[in-house]
Amino acid sequence: MFNVNFDKLLSAGVENEFGQPVGCMLVDWVAPPRPERIVLSGRYCRIEPLDANKHAAGLFTAMQQDVKQTNWTYLAYGPFVDLASYRHWLQEKQSELDPLFYTIINVTNEQAVGLASYLSIDPSMGCIEIGHLYFSPLLQKTPAATEAMYLMMRYIFELGYRRYEWKCNALNVPSYRAAQRLGFTFEGLFRQARIDKGRNRDTAWFSMLDKEWPVVRSVLECWLQPDNFTDGGVQKKSLLTIRNNLHI
Repeated sequence: MFNVNFDKLLSAGVENEFGQPVGCMLVDWVAPPRPERIVLSGRYCRIEPLDANKHAAGLFTAMQQDVKQTNWTYLAYGPFVDLASYRHWLQEKQSELDPLFYTIINVTNEQAVGLASYLSIDPSMGCIEIGHLYFSPLLQKTPAATEAMYLMMRYIFELGYRRYEWKCNALNVPSYRAAQRLGFTFEGLFRQARIDKGRNRDTAWFSMLDKEWPVVRSVLECWLQPDNFTDGGVQKKSLLTIRNNLHI
């Protein structure tokens, strides 16, 4: 059972004139702008606004490396039977503002290797979610995969968002591990939250707050340094090791 620590919750607030616990005032709070269709450049990858005509063929080719098509299991759509149907789907998505889709490009060979999006975008509350993640086998478990998430986090917190969310199917263990590895905090389950592909989905919620970002950023930037990898691209120190070495 998920237990709520009410003492901790109450200690985080203040009392109003009636002696009731309330949240702290956000004196300097200014709502951030919506994320834009911009390019985010890194050492290992580049994040580009989705362009179906430019990216569809490369993405489809990368996705064919997933021979059993298991990467689609926990997504509400896919797999796609051919390039034409996939390009059509991308064309529909590229015009949407929420979710706002981006393509992940491997800068070594300019190959499109994955997709990601911002969604549930709520500037008035300073909240935004990362989702619709598709990392092809050409991207999975590479420095570029971690850097892609770092670049998207950095952009949002630099815009001034207070809360960055990660949600996934509660049975999607790899997504759980990815969220926790990146520094997200598990918040709980929304039971019977959705029906995907005719199946029940309980949704696991994770979040990262603006006050947590400086530490997460330091850890990620240390991990992404070139000297943390062998010539074959294998990490020398894990994110957990770096986090522990920084006494976090």
